[in-house]
Amino acid sequence: MTETIERAALSPYRHFTAAEWGELRKDTPLPLSEAELEELKGFGERISLDEVSEIYLPLSRLLNLYVLETQELYRVTSDFLGRSQAKVPYIIGVAGSVAVGKSTTARILSTLLARWPNHPKVDLITTDGFLYPNKVLEERDLMGRKGFPESFDVRRLIQFLSDVKAGSRNVEAPVYSHFTYDIRVGESIVVDQPDILVVEGLNVLQPWKPAEGEEPLPFVSDFFDFSIYLDADEEAIRRWYIERFLSLRETSFRDPKAYFHRYAHLTDEEAVQTADSIWTSINLANLRKNILPTRQRAQLILRKGDDHRIRDVALRKL
Repeated sequence: MTETIERAALSPYRHFTAAEWGELRKDTPLPLSEAELEELKGFGERISLDEVSEIYLPLSRLLNLYVLETQELYRVTSDFLGRSQAKVPYIIGVAGSVAVGKSTTARILSTLLARWPNHPKVDLITTDGFLYPNKVLEERDLMGRKGFPESFDVRRLIQFLSDVKAGSRNVEAPVYSHFTYDIRVGESIVVDQPDILVVEGLNVLQPWKPAEGEEPLPFVSDFFDFSIYLDADEEAIRRWYIERFLSLRETSFRDPKAYFHRYAHLTDEEAVQTADSIWTSINLANLRKNILPTRQRAQLILRKGDDHRIRDVALRKL
């Protein structure tokens, strides 16, 4: 018992069960309906209003307090310098494996944060838009490593975040289509001085290493004011990935225009084998080598159980 207490005291995190974390919502009302939650869920995602109330509502309350303090710091700094400065957004990073539920977490959090009165303008971008186009990945023999750090246009992502953090107006981010599995040519998301920007992606907490001869770049996470890592056991994520693949085989893969239409007519056994192969060769390899090692860099870790529900919360000590 003494050894356990000592380890907890030395940990950089404070740990909470879901129930303990839920108590921190205090009297904050839930500004989200069942119908709205359905629209925010990712494909095949399992989440209830109870879980939103227990996990995401306290988190939005904490982040609201952080944003308020940052806004006040910005105000007093402007007073000290004797001049106003361009509006600078509070940036939140959301990291984690493929199929762990990052997109749903980012959308729910963005929606809840936008309903606090002091920062109503909240934008969300995913780093998928900063993947190189398939043509470039094919030329560089990287299609089998899509999602790995080298498959992203890191310089463009860094420039985007730098412009946003500098308070620039109308900064454009490219858009990615999971249907065509490629960048949408001619489309972009415009980020125009939001109060908060949520950035969701696989490798957003990773230290980026320059190629030989290149100048070192800032880390993506250097631009974050707060970071979240969504965690779960490898076997659970594998199962969720395969389940999603099987569901997509019966839905969007059926469309002849879909990139993965080739998998639409696989038998159940073939589909499981194919999904497992893709998971093991690409997504699991990326998780182990690039994503999981960044978990301890996050300020908040949300850990899911086998049932996809968040069971534990770890908040980094100040």
